Amino acid sequence: MATPIIDASQIIKDYGRVRALHGVSLEVGAGEFVALVGPSGCGKTTLLKILAGFEEATDGLLEIEGRDMRGVPAAQRPTRMVFQKLALFPHKTVAQNIGFPLKLQKVDPAEIDRRVRSMLELMHLNIAYLDRFPAQLSGGEQQRVALARALVSQPGVLLLDEPMSALDAKLKKSLQAELKKLHREIGTSFVLVTHDLEEAMMLADKICVMRSGHVVQTGTPTDIYYRPANMFVAGFIGETNFLPVDVAPAGNGGMTVSSSLASGAPAVIAPGNVSEFLGAGSKSLLIRPESITFVKGEPGPETWTLSGVVDEYFIKGSSTQYRIRVAGLEAPVVMDLPGSFELAADVDQEVRIGFEPARAFLLSE
Repeated sequence: MATPIIDASQIIKDYGRVRALHGVSLEVGAGEFVALVGPSGCGKTTLLKILAGFEEATDGLLEIEGRDMRGVPAAQRPTRMVFQKLALFPHKTVAQNIGFPLKLQKVDPAEIDRRVRSMLELMHLNIAYLDRFPAQLSGGEQQRVALARALVSQPGVLLLDEPMSALDAKLKKSLQAELKKLHREIGTSFVLVTHDLEEAMMLADKICVMRSGHVVQTGTPTDIYYRPANMFVAGFIGETNFLPVDVAPAGNGGMTVSSSLASGAPAVIAPGNVSEFLGAGSKSLLIRPESITFVKGEPGPETWTLSGVVDEYFIKGSSTQYRIRVAGLEAPVVMDLPGSFELAADVDQEVRIGFEPARAFLLSE
């Protein structure tokens, strides 16, 4: 990557005796969309506030656009932030809200008006909204106004603190699509904090998974989903299944795996499907729900099968999810099949399910 617009190195943040961030490092490239995800209390919002200048790091180095940010207040940083509660001024019109950052910078009123109208067009807001107040707008329209206010001063980085968490599902989907398109059009670097893992997968070029003040893994959505660093990341990003296996080296970095819970010959896992963080403890195969299917008749030689009983099913429209109880596994096996008018199996029905172990991912705790 070229010189990053954000270069955070070994950031430590202490609140008294409590350490919120343990040497966190993060790079954000120019025009890149990065999502910070993790359970509550993992430190993602603390990191975002340090980037914005609302919190000062206890230790570590933060550079934005090649400039050391130590002692630089939020208003003087090339960043703008959209908050979870939007923080629009209720007594100011839409035009006044959007133009407020430019007014603070003493920009010429005619230029403020031009740029406010330009932002309104970019956000697909009616020009008649200029004289309205936030309370006269819908939730989605308020969201667009908040984005316009953050972008009107043309920051190098836009920071987003769960800005769509309070919206209903349909409106959220619509705004997510608009946000992705907006990012592509304006080329500004975005850093998003979200609890919505699907949102992170949809929007981000790069996902940073955090846990207890540490960065566990940073990578593309595909890397995070299909090649997670460990079982925590795998379980956090989407539903998944873990099958305990015995392993032995297969040469060239691959591994031979076998399982007493599955029927099928030992399989070779190619190096690309073996975690680089594979530890010395117990190993499991990561099998995503869409990789499993019902088996009728004789399975192919590359398929492992498991016998179980349907615990429950959920019709999701485009797909149907089944949960299968398998002896020896604590959690039900989750599988997703394409949606259909007819159920492939019913509750309490005995079934066989199968997958190709060679296409699974081998990892450890």
